[in-house]
Amino acid sequence: MDRDRWIAFGLIGIGVFMLFGRWFGFFTIVALLLMVAGIQQIRSGYIRKGYIILGVGVVLLLLDHLMLIIGIGLISLGIFYGKARRAHGTDRYIQKQNFMSNFDWDSAPWVMRSMSVWHVLGEADVDLSLALPEEKYTVMMFHGILGDIDLALPDYYGVEIEAFVLFGSIDIGKQKETGVMNRLNWKSPNYETSEYKVKFIVSYLGGDLSIRFV
Repeated sequence: MDRDRWIAFGLIGIGVFMLFGRWFGFFTIVALLLMVAGIQQIRSGYIRKGYIILGVGVVLLLLDHLMLIIGIGLISLGIFYGKARRAHGTDRYIQKQNFMSNFDWDSAPWVMRSMSVWHVLGEADVDLSLALPEEKYTVMMFHGILGDIDLALPDYYGVEIEAFVLFGSIDIGKQKETGVMNRLNWKSPNYETSEYKVKFIVSYLGGDLSIRFV
């Protein structure tokens, strides 16, 4: 990490502490350090270890600031409800809310439907080469607190991606953005000419989005 980035993170950290310092106790600082360490481990390729460390940090933060975390969760859920209707523009979609979600759509053929999912902790492995689309235009929205999304995109789908990860990383092809406030707006070159189109909307407070081409 270069010197300017360290300075930026330092200034942000000081500003956050000045604004919310009265909520920062010993357990809060330990929890945040563990969460940062967990994200660093995930970015370094130690996925399982990273999520364990991140999970411990989240639990400590929950114990020390339960009402604050509940408030953040309710705000996130409220934003989800508002975005879901706008994203789909119709009532014909599946909507799910869970504390934990796990979608393994990368090992066998699966039926692709428009859907919106909110969760506190979530993981999705989505391989479009195995998808059986019900419609020519599908919207898939993943929204929540912590998430790990892996997308495998074949070249015969027109794909649009809108993604925002506050803390974590977005990896598309050979390009990887890590750190704070990661955002991606991307369309495949064949989007306009493709018969079948898919739009992914991904939004998490912390997590990783990985996109590869197959």
